[in-house]
Amino acid sequence: MNLKIGEKIKALRLASELTQAELADRAGLTRGFISQLENEQSSIQIESLAAILEALGTSLTEFFSDRGETQVVFSPEERVSIDSKGASRFELLVPGSTNNLMDPVLIELRPGERLEQQGPLPGEQFGYVLKGTATVSVNKKRYSVPAGHCFYFESSCVHQILNRSERVARLLWISTPPLM
Repeated sequence: MNLKIGEKIKALRLASELTQAELADRAGLTRGFISQLENEQSSIQIESLAAILEALGTSLTEFFSDRGETQVVFSPEERVSIDSKGASRFELLVPGSTNNLMDPVLIELRPGERLEQQGPLPGEQFGYVLKGTATVSVNKKRYSVPAGHCFYFESSCVHQILNRSERVARLLWISTPPLM
């Protein structure tokens, strides 16, 4: 069996539109190591491989699987947490979803927290508020969205999601195409 781990990691990284530095940062490794690995110039310990695959939104099982089966059900343990998005919790609900047509994310915003302003971009945005009240800013107009309500707009608008309330807001956010 001629398994080229570095080649496969590079393909996954490029499909996720990550630089070597971004992947290294997410996996807690160095960019130099990622470069050596992708060029088949270094071996890898299982712990480092697991960290890289988690950062890429996949698992060891999926990575080494030659089966063409597509995963349908995803457990909370498979979610990929992303830091530095302006939210206390920002989880990709479907590992590797940034390679799909849509990207479902679970977001939790504490009072005063906000996601980075985005747009104009291609695509569409949909959100459903699970808890609390989120504020959605679309082209500088703000909308208060309480629990049980949803929002939808085209990504060509400048937009931002924030929490102006005194309670935690939790929402399901779906982007198409993925924003990550």
